[in-house]
Amino acid sequence: MAIIDKPNRSREVKAWLKQELKEQQPRYQKIVAEMEALAPQREQWIQEFFERIQRRGFSVHAGIRRKIKPEEIPQRPQRKLRVVY
Repeated sequence: MAIIDKPNRSREVKAWLKQELKEQQPRYQKIVAEMEALAPQREQWIQEFFERIQRRGFSVHAGIRRKIKPEEIPQRPQRKLRVVY
């Protein structure tokens, strides 16, 4: 496996990166806070989705629908739900 060296960056690039991080960290923290605030609503959405695919099913092909059996619903992990944004 090849070792990847850190690129040699000019002073201006280093300063720009530092400024970008300084600006992006508060935005990131705001997004995280908003996602955490949505957690209870997200849990409800997940439950509604599981109920819907068991009751109505989902489209497999054209007009063919398949209902999901309760035992096919995955067990929720005992950790906090990961949200990618």
